[in-house]
Amino acid sequence: MHGTPSHRPALARGAGQRLLIVAGAPDVAELLSTTLELAGYRIVTVAAAADGVALLTRERFDLVVVDATLPDVTELGRTRPTLARRPPVLLLIDYESLDRIVPELGLGERDYVAKPFRVADILARVQILLRGTGARPAPGRALSYRDLVLDDALCEARRGARALDLTPAEYRLLRHLLVNAHRVLSKEQIGRYVWGHHRGDNAIEQLVSRLRRKVDQGPSGAPELIHTRRGFGYWLGRADGDA
Repeated sequence: MHGTPSHRPALARGAGQRLLIVAGAPDVAELLSTTLELAGYRIVTVAAAADGVALLTRERFDLVVVDATLPDVTELGRTRPTLARRPPVLLLIDYESLDRIVPELGLGERDYVAKPFRVADILARVQILLRGTGARPAPGRALSYRDLVLDDALCEARRGARALDLTPAEYRLLRHLLVNAHRVLSKEQIGRYVWGHHRGDNAIEQLVSRLRRKVDQGPSGAPELIHTRRGFGYWLGRADGDA
């Protein structure tokens, strides 16, 4: 239990990836740019969402960090600009606005951090989003949590010695939960990751229920790994926190 945390600092560091920060408040922009540069990323900063989208049409970025409270973010969400490249986006959202649907801006996979944010949360979410932008893992590399293993090269999942017969949607859901282990994912986040759009609560509840039966139906005594946080969403991990 004590060996895992020693690897986290390396995971939180960048390898020269190019990040675009869209933040109007100078203090927020400076904090983000300084923090992410020190963590090993290359940073470009703009103060308006429109300027960020214009830059994305001309240059390549690996990830975009957007302050969702900027006044022109909503307008860009309506126009949905078409971009040749669709980098993932990390949205900075006021805590009071978490129940509001934030415009997608025509970008790729998205995640959020509530304001006021912690630097550690920014670094963790950036690392996870960037991990999802790469090609398939190298042969033999797999994602795992305790006895749960996902092999992206073969699109296969196992729990211990038991193979899990998953549909593509169930596999994508399990992968999203596993990459975000011990973090609650909302139904909207899950729907957009699995299908590319939010299909409604009922479809997501049914999908989670099917996946839970397959993952947690194993031998008696095996801990359940998929949990519901009522009113918030779902998360994967040991309920006792022993990862």
